[in-house]
Amino acid sequence: MPREKRSKPEKIANVLSSFLEQSGLAARVDQAAIIPEWEQLVGAQIASVTTPVMISRDGTLFVAVRTSAWMQELSLMEPQLLRALNARTGGSEKDMGHGRSAAIARIHWRLGA
Repeated sequence: MPREKRSKPEKIANVLSSFLEQSGLAARVDQAAIIPEWEQLVGAQIASVTTPVMISRDGTLFVAVRTSAWMQELSLMEPQLLRALNARTGGSEKDMGHGRSAAIARIHWRLGA
């Protein structure tokens, strides 16, 4: 009976990375990393009055804001915030597979931080 040739064991990080890429989840994981990095990305002042809640598959970031005054101010700052957030995810053209972008496309502000 012939012996099967075994390959070398692979590092779990490589296996996981390969799985995420093949399954189309890698870009979603990159997107989701924005939430724990929120304060570093937007700064302490904005982070103190906001809470990132979730990111939808279409790239909408839902953020709770403490006051309506801040919500209006942040709405005006949205283009700059999107640039900063998308610089972290690799830009607006990063493909997630299935025609979806890994970038944050828009921010939905709501009261309730």
